[in-house]
Amino acid sequence: MIDIDVLITQISGLSKADLERWIGNGWVRTNGPAGAYLFQDIDIARVQLIVELRNDLRIDEEALPVVLHLLDQLYSVRRQIHDLGDALDRLATQEFRQALAQQLQQSKAENDAE
Repeated sequence: MIDIDVLITQISGLSKADLERWIGNGWVRTNGPAGAYLFQDIDIARVQLIVELRNDLRIDEEALPVVLHLLDQLYSVRRQIHDLGDALDRLATQEFRQALAQQLQQSKAENDAE
């Protein structure tokens, strides 16, 4: 974990005021009390994402909550699909996995044809 001062030096274009505002808005999670914030790797990645959305993609702070919420939903769905795949690998028979793969390929072909 790193503290707020180290994080600000590591990420170009990040100010302490911006970071504290994002923490206050609930966009970034921290460990530790106010004034002694500590950041884990996942929190640092979130800060980098927000900086890139704001600076590179020019998404303003009014739109950021919507974009972050949509990205959070996307990551959640990806995690659930990964977990489902792991469960299928452990529990499903080879025949079932083959039938499922064929069905998914057929559905993809149908969707691509539309």
